[in-house]
Amino acid sequence: MAWATPYIEKLKQGETVSFRPRGNSMSGKIENGQLCTVAPVDPSTLKVGDIVLCKVNGTQYIHLIKAIDGARFQIGNNKGRINGWISAGSIFGKCVRVEP
Repeated sequence: MAWATPYIEKLKQGETVSFRPRGNSMSGKIENGQLCTVAPVDPSTLKVGDIVLCKVNGTQYIHLIKAIDGARFQIGNNKGRINGWISAGSIFGKCVRVEP
């Protein structure tokens, strides 16, 4: 089971979740260990710059939407790395709050 699986299951049931992700790929937006609150989201409301909990090529991320092309979303971190393109079905929630 990957790190975000329990949170994704709750988001699919319409619940809002909070967790403390580890790592530095989102430094400047989310620092290592900060508390993130993620809520279910209607993909039609998403825009470039939103932070989403998603899955790209089998890996779970809380990363940025870098570009939108029709029904596809390009996902990447805050350091310039691009993870790839996904459909709305691979986006599970939007980060609505980050706190220490």
